[in-house]
Amino acid sequence: MEIVLTLSVLILALISFVVEWLPVDLTALSVTVLLMVLGLVTPNEGISGFGNSATITVMAMFILSAGITRTGVIQIVRDLLIKWGGKHPSQQIFIMGAIVGPISAFINNTAVVAIFLPIIEDWCKQRKIPLSKVLIPLSYSSILGGMITLIGTSTNILASGLSEKLGYGAFSLFQFTKVGIISFFIGLVYISFIAPYLLPKRKSNGSDFLGQSYEINDYLSEVIITPQSSLVGQTLQQSEIQRKFDLDVLELVRDKVHLPQPFADKRLCEGDILIIRCSRDDLLKIREERGLNILPDVQFKEDSIESMLSSGEEKIGEVLILSNSRLIGTTLKDLRFRQRYNATVLAIRRGAELVRGRLGKTPLRFGDLLLVQGPKQSFIGLQTTRELLVLEQRNVESLRQDKAKIAVGIVVGVVLMSAFNLLPILVSALAGVIVMVITGCLKPGEIYGAIRWDVIFLLAGLIPLGIAMEKSGTTELLARGLVAVGGNLSGYWIVMFFYVVTVLLTEILSNNASVLLMIPISVEVAKTLGFNPFALMFAVTLAASCSFMTPIGYQTNTMVYSTGGYKFFDFTRVGAPLSILLSILTPLLIIWVYGL
Repeated sequence: MEIVLTLSVLILALISFVVEWLPVDLTALSVTVLLMVLGLVTPNEGISGFGNSATITVMAMFILSAGITRTGVIQIVRDLLIKWGGKHPSQQIFIMGAIVGPISAFINNTAVVAIFLPIIEDWCKQRKIPLSKVLIPLSYSSILGGMITLIGTSTNILASGLSEKLGYGAFSLFQFTKVGIISFFIGLVYISFIAPYLLPKRKSNGSDFLGQSYEINDYLSEVIITPQSSLVGQTLQQSEIQRKFDLDVLELVRDKVHLPQPFADKRLCEGDILIIRCSRDDLLKIREERGLNILPDVQFKEDSIESMLSSGEEKIGEVLILSNSRLIGTTLKDLRFRQRYNATVLAIRRGAELVRGRLGKTPLRFGDLLLVQGPKQSFIGLQTTRELLVLEQRNVESLRQDKAKIAVGIVVGVVLMSAFNLLPILVSALAGVIVMVITGCLKPGEIYGAIRWDVIFLLAGLIPLGIAMEKSGTTELLARGLVAVGGNLSGYWIVMFFYVVTVLLTEILSNNASVLLMIPISVEVAKTLGFNPFALMFAVTLAASCSFMTPIGYQTNTMVYSTGGYKFFDFTRVGAPLSILLSILTPLLIIWVYGL
C-alpha cells in the first residue's frame, strides 16, 4: 500500500509539473504536505529538505553570485567581446561561449545569463547582429559551462547531496570536470559552427527595432480635447479613463510642450493633445463618450515610434520578468504597475506571441518581455529591482566597482578551500557569504533578494519525495523493473539509457526534479548489475543539465525565449542535434574516465 501511495503521489507530481496547475515550487511543497498527510514521511522528514546541505549550499551560491554581480566584475567582458568578437558569426559565438562557459562553471548560470543579456544586446547593436542568432548560443554556453564543476548549477550540488545520503560520499568540486570540459568543448564547436545555420534571423537591431518587433503602430493614437469634452477641467485620475478603458496615456502635449510625468494629477484643458495606447474599439468608444477628436495618425510610422516616445526626459525600453519575481501570476492592473514604477507597459512579448490589447488583465509569466515607456529616471529605478531585468547596460555608478577585486578573491577562496578539502563546500560557501557582507560587497538586505526562493522551495519540497520512495521500496521496485527490461544490455547502453531518460525528463519537468527521481534508481540498478554507481550517477547529473530542446526545460532558455523573439520549435531545431550528439558521446566519456 505504501508503494501504491508513493507512486500515486509521484505520478500526480509529474502531471502537475507538466500541466503547470501550480508553480513548480508550490507543486513541490504540496507534494511534501501530501506525503506527511498520508504518513509516508514523518513531519521531521517532511521538513528535512529545508535543512539539507544541498539546499543551504545552493542558497549560499546564489548570494555569492550576487556579490559578483553587484560589484561589476563581469562588466569587463563587454570590452573583451568587442575586442575579440570579430565579424564572422561563428567567431562571435565562439568567443562569447568561451567567455560565458567558464564563468558559468563557478557562478550560477541563471545569474550569468541575467548579467550577460544586456551586455550581449548592446554588443549585437554595435555589431548589427540579429539577437536571434546569439541568444540561444548564450543560453547553451551557460548550461554547458555549468556542467564543468560542482557549483556550476544547483543540480550538481543536489546530486552531490543525494550521493552522500546514499552512502557514496559527496562529490568533490572537480569530480566530473574532465567529462564536463570535453562536453563543453564539443557543445561550443556545435553552437559556433553548425547552430548558426539553424538559428533564425528574426530580431534585428536597427533604429526601428522596437517599433517593428512589437508592431504597436496600430495601438498608438493622438487625440485632442475639444471644447465640448467632458475631460476639460478634470484630472486624468478624476476622469478614470485609464481605469474604464483599455488605455494608457503616454504623453500630454500642451501648446506644443510635452508636459513631464506623472500626468495623473494634471488638470486637462481644451486643446490638450494626448498620445495614448489603446485598441481601435476603445478609441472609438472614448471619442463618442468623452468628446475627443482623433488626429490623423500619419506621423505614427514605424521608424518614428521609438523617437516619439523617447523624446526629452522620456524613453522606451525592454524589461524582462525574472524567475524569482513577485510579478509572476499577477496582472499589471493588480500590481498598479504604472503607479509603482512610474512607467507604462505598451506591449508584452511571450516567445513569438505579442500581447498588445487588454494588457492590464493579462497574467504575467516568467520570461515575459515588457515594452515599457516612461521617464528616464524610472528606468534607473527599474534597474535596481531584483524582480525585473532592464535590457540595457546598468549604470556603472550603481555598481560597487571598488569592491570587485575583493568579491573575486572571496569566490576564489571558496573554490580553493573546497578544492583542497580544507573545508566542505557548504562551510566555505557560507563563510564566503559572511565575508561578502563584512567587506561591503553586499549589503545585509540584499542577501534575501539574491536567493532564488523558487529553487530553494523546489529542492526542499522534493527531497522528502526521495525519502518516501526509499522508505516504501518504490525506488527498488522501479530499479528491478528497469533491470528486467534492460539487464541484458551492455554497460554503454545502460549508461546511455539513463542519460537519455534524464534528458527527456528534464525537458518536461525540471533539472532538479529529474535528479531527485533518477539518481536513487540509477544507484539501485548499478548495485544489481555490479556497475560503478558513480558512472550512472554522473550520467544522470550531466544529463539533467542538458536541456536544449524546449524553452521551458531550463531557466536560461526561458530567459532568452522572448528576448530573442524565438518560436518554441526554434529550440527543438537547434537543440535536438546537440542533445543527440551528447547522448552518444557523454556515456562514452563517462565510461572512459570513471570506468564501469
